[in-house]
Amino acid sequence: QELGTRNIKVALRRLRKFAREGNVEELDLDETISKTAANAGYLDIKMRPERHNNVKVLLLMDVGGTMDEHIQRVEELFSAVKTEFKHLEFYYFHNCVYDFMWKNNKRRFSEKFATFDILRKYNKDYKLIFVGDATMSPYEILQPGGSVEYNNEEAGAEWIQRLTHAFPKFAWINPEPQGVWQYRQSIAVMQQLVSNRMYPLTLKGLEEAMRLLSK
Repeated sequence: QELGTRNIKVALRRLRKFAREGNVEELDLDETISKTAANAGYLDIKMRPERHNNVKVLLLMDVGGTMDEHIQRVEELFSAVKTEFKHLEFYYFHNCVYDFMWKNNKRRFSEKFATFDILRKYNKDYKLIFVGDATMSPYEILQPGGSVEYNNEEAGAEWIQRLTHAFPKFAWINPEPQGVWQYRQSIAVMQQLVSNRMYPLTLKGLEEAMRLLSK
């Protein structure tokens, strides 16, 4: 079945939890009809708190390099996530998460967000979703200085572990076809780091990831 933003939204809805909260803003039609009938036809308008989607999502997306061939599907996913989740925070990284991320690809080196600050800013109520192909040299994950862009002091694996510890509800969405995963050493390394919570960017994969995150 084709992915597409509409189908992705349906898959993502497995994660949505609605709570009635906040100010009374919404007409409760069923209750109004019931009370009016019980009140001998005198109109008795009943209101209720509006429904809000209260799921919080922290989305970390790999950009550039081998991810370029997945741009369309990842953009469809991002578009659907933005629509479905009111409480969404997102950041970009390249290949592996290190000590900083960014929100604007054009200003990625001038507007950095320290990963430690991100860890402190959001609480464990956030569901953490990585999106990336995990395709790189294993050295980039496992070694200090492994980044292809700058000399990172700590290995990417350290940062992945910090993130998954801080946000125990997490999953990794991989746009690479699942059939090639076994041939990529770096994917095996990353799968181990994320406790095998890696899912393909397919409708079935998204549904399974959302089911895991909603537990």
